[in-house]
Amino acid sequence: MLLRDRTVLVTGGASGLGGATVDMVVAAGGRAVVLDVDADRGAAKAAAHGSSARFVRADVTIEADVARAIREAQQAFDRIDGLVNAAGVVLAARVLGKDGPHPLDAFARIVHINLVGTFNVTRLAAAAMAENAPSPAGERGVVVTTASVAAFDGQIGQAAYAASKAGIVGLTLPLAREFARIGVRVMTVAPGTFDTPLLAALPDAARASLAQQVPFPSRLGRPDEYAALVRHIFENEMLNGEVIRLDGAIRMAPK
Repeated sequence: MLLRDRTVLVTGGASGLGGATVDMVVAAGGRAVVLDVDADRGAAKAAAHGSSARFVRADVTIEADVARAIREAQQAFDRIDGLVNAAGVVLAARVLGKDGPHPLDAFARIVHINLVGTFNVTRLAAAAMAENAPSPAGERGVVVTTASVAAFDGQIGQAAYAASKAGIVGLTLPLAREFARIGVRVMTVAPGTFDTPLLAALPDAARASLAQQVPFPSRLGRPDEYAALVRHIFENEMLNGEVIRLDGAIRMAPK
């Protein structure tokens, strides 16, 4: 699927991996719908791309929010051809910490946003894509979800985050198999350590340490590198039902 004249819904599209994806879609001649809870950044991101982008404030875990965003996207751009799930949050907490067991509500919140939110947007966007007229090859849409290397190499203190991202990995093949009948491909990207707002708050020494753990290139990943892989997924029709690690060969240590 070439992105020219296509419409892609991007969750977490105000900044970071999602923001870079929005930039990439528009640069490729497509249209982007930015979904985010950050109204200021989301509006600014869409405004930077003029008529090729639209911002809709939406919480990925709320069905009504996502349904409204899809309706607005269809009204503005006629149809939805793709979805990139880039919204997510992190949490660092040991299961048995100094103050007692891991708070259950904190664990549930991470899983709810990262995993349930991804599923919520995917199911509603896929229903919209199923209404599209198919391409000559029978394709109606593409879904890209975002996991993490933590899904495979979860560190101490990452129980909630790793579980939520492992759930996204587990969704990939069942969704791809089911959506085959409507001509919608499903792929997942599992990034390593990327230079996003989630890491921006860390001290320089901590960021440098993370970069040095990457075998090659020994640096943090750039959001535009994530976006470049997303573009290739859209354009390569044989990519379906798989998880791609984008991590410079890093394998996270226990802590």
